[in-house]
Order: sequence, then C-alpha cells, then structure tokens
Amino acid sequence: MKRTGLALLIIAGLFSCKDKDVPNVSNIKIDLTVKRFEQDFFAIDTNHIMTSMEHLGAKYPLFLGDFLYNIMELPGLSDTSLQEQALLKKFIADYKPVKDSADAVFKNFSDIEKDVKKGLQFVKYYFPAYKTPSQIITYIGPMEGYSDVITRDALAVGLQLHMGNNYSLYKSNMGQEVFPGYISRRFTPDYVVVNCMKNVINDISPEKNGSQPLVEQMVEKGKRLYVLDKILPFTPDTLKTGYTAAQLAGCIKNEGLIWNHFLSHNLLFSIEPADIRPYMEEAPNTPEITDQAPGAIGVFVGWQIVKKYMSKHPELSLNELLNTDAKMIFEESKYRPN
Repeated sequence: MKRTGLALLIIAGLFSCKDKDVPNVSNIKIDLTVKRFEQDFFAIDTNHIMTSMEHLGAKYPLFLGDFLYNIMELPGLSDTSLQEQALLKKFIADYKPVKDSADAVFKNFSDIEKDVKKGLQFVKYYFPAYKTPSQIITYIGPMEGYSDVITRDALAVGLQLHMGNNYSLYKSNMGQEVFPGYISRRFTPDYVVVNCMKNVINDISPEKNGSQPLVEQMVEKGKRLYVLDKILPFTPDTLKTGYTAAQLAGCIKNEGLIWNHFLSHNLLFSIEPADIRPYMEEAPNTPEITDQAPGAIGVFVGWQIVKKYMSKHPELSLNELLNTDAKMIFEESKYRPN
C-alpha cells in the first residue's frame, strides 16, 4: 500500500475539499464564547480550596461539577473532605508543568475558535433543530482521563491531550503505557475541531451498541464520517479519519482488495467479537489485511458504502441518513469496488 510522493500530493489536494457544492453558511448566526478554565483553576489559592471552589463555581456553574466529579472523578468535595482537597492540591502541583506548556501551545486560541464556529454553522445548516453549544471551555485534566467531551453547557477541550505528538509526556514510559504512539500521534491542536464536531454528531445521534453484524457497524461509523465530511468540508480527510496520508492513499488504491478480504473470509454478517474487533477498534494496523493497512479500517469501508448510497439518494438529508437502517444502506448501495 504505497504511493509516490507526487501521488500523495495529488491525493491530499483532492481530499482537502472534494465537494464543489459546499453551501454558504456565512449568514448563519452562531453564538460562541471561549472560557479558559485551566487558567482560573491553576490560579486558585490551594490554602483555601473551598473558598476558591465557590469562586470558580460562580464563573463555571455547570462545568465545575462536571470537572470535579466526572473528569477528576472525585467522590465529593466539602469542608470536611480533606482527602479530596489533598488530591486537588496534588493534581495542581503535578500538572503545573503541563499547564505551563499548554500556555505556550495555546497562547492564541482564536483560530480554533473560528474553525469550531464554522463547523457549528454547517451543523446548524444541516440540522436546524439542533441547539448548538454556546461555549468552548478549555481545561487540563488527568492524562489518562477524558479529553474532548460535550458537557451540560459546553464543548469541553482537554488540552492535556493536544500538546503536539512530540510532547515529552507522551514519549515517557507512563505516557506510552496509557497512549501508544499510534494514538498519541493524533494528540495535536489540529484534532481539537475534529473531535468537537465528532462529539456534536454523537450528541445529535447517539451511537448504537456494538451488537450488530460487522457490515452494519461499518455503515454506522461510515454515516458519522460522511456527516463529519459535510460539516468540515475544508478539513483534510487524514484528520477526519485519523489515518496517515500513506494509509489513506493505500486504502483508496486498494479499496477493491480490502473489500475482497471481507467477502473471501465471510466476515460481513458475523456478529462474533473476534471477527469484528480487528476491523473496528483502534490499532496500529490491520495485519489481517496487511501491516500497512490502518487500524479501524472498517470505518473507511463503511464510509465508502455510505458515499455510494448517498450518490443514489442525493435528496436525503443528513438527519434522515443518520436514521436510515444500516442494513438497508448496505443493500441499496450495491457497493462493489474494483
């Protein structure tokens, strides 16, 4: 699965914005503000934790609770919860270097804010009934915990997992144990917008459980990638898929061979986890096909199936697509790559 440098440049050009029918969303009003929670949190007086929490709570009335009890996973915080207060103090001391690094990496957040806002304009265009988040709240949480999530009142962005793929903590033994290199290579600022929009899509249409046959799981993931493509039309496909340029080019070149693998091994309608896991879960590659094939290659296949189906049903809205039965999409797509 190799391409020449020239071919990769051509592929990259084609995949930056393939759709010439991108709607004009510039007049769609989106109210969006950015709050830098990590700045306020790391500035608290650790000798007066509870008083500081009251002040934070006034500025972040919903997010503070989400941060303490869902992200930090504290059982409770009060004047008498000395153990929890001690954990907060330790976290602040241990993660102060991360916060200092984040200050440098994210000194200017305006470009990300602008791109998130543009994505939300497309969301509103395609899903007019959806109430878009009105805030981005940045924070720094435990390295092994949450990163980008939708909370009760915001798109929350965990900067600790967007510091750049060469960040020293990711390269440490602890970092590699939690996030191997094939995952941490995506821990860059470029993925903030993509992750935010993925969370919005999941908020619009929560993912189903993984009890379906493999091909239906592929299609369900493919639907989401198709929608992501529409709401981030100017974002490179490498960011949307998480594949490297070489992996993506290889998938495109070998689409027929990849599909034949699923057919020849009778995998499409399997419900066995051992048959599904190698093609749908994060991994450095998919050796069942080839060592050069990316992990979660089933998502790429599902994306192609959905694109084929939508080429036959251009009148279908994205909301209708998300609610269309995956098996029907597969059958009606007549997906048969060469």
